[in-house]
Amino acid sequence: MTLRAWATPLVIGSFLVMAVTGSLMFFHLEFGMMKQIHEFAGFAMVAGGLAHLVLNWRAFTLYFRRPVGSAIMALGAVVLGLSMMLSGGEAGGNPMVRVMGVMGQSRVAQLAELSGQEPQAVLAALKEAGFEAADTQQTVGALAGGDRGRQAAILNTIFAQTGGSN
Repeated sequence: MTLRAWATPLVIGSFLVMAVTGSLMFFHLEFGMMKQIHEFAGFAMVAGGLAHLVLNWRAFTLYFRRPVGSAIMALGAVVLGLSMMLSGGEAGGNPMVRVMGVMGQSRVAQLAELSGQEPQAVLAALKEAGFEAADTQQTVGALAGGDRGRQAAILNTIFAQTGGSN
């Protein structure tokens, strides 16, 4: 199979996956393995893009002679550089990362109180969902074994009964 036979179809296919999953994630409609699929599609797009670039090198270099093409590529480079330099907030970084870290260090009893449920009811819901909590003093992080996906599933189980409104 030649480079030409798979490079552009790989770019198109990975673009389709990334466009749909990225748009859904932007609107916080993430479910299933969407984030992981989006990330791996990104790697596929990089591979396809590099192959496409090799196949079309001469045409690519011509864009540097055109002001619009050069400006768009320069803007992309500036945005990339800024994305690595800017923190995204005064305190630095994504606040949800910090919130999830605190939630992981929280005891099941604390989260039961936050969710407006009895601690024993939360333990029962966790057990029903397949998470064996020894007691209400156990942290979510310990219960998840350090797995962030499991931690999110545990938190979803605890807060599923609240309906998100308090």
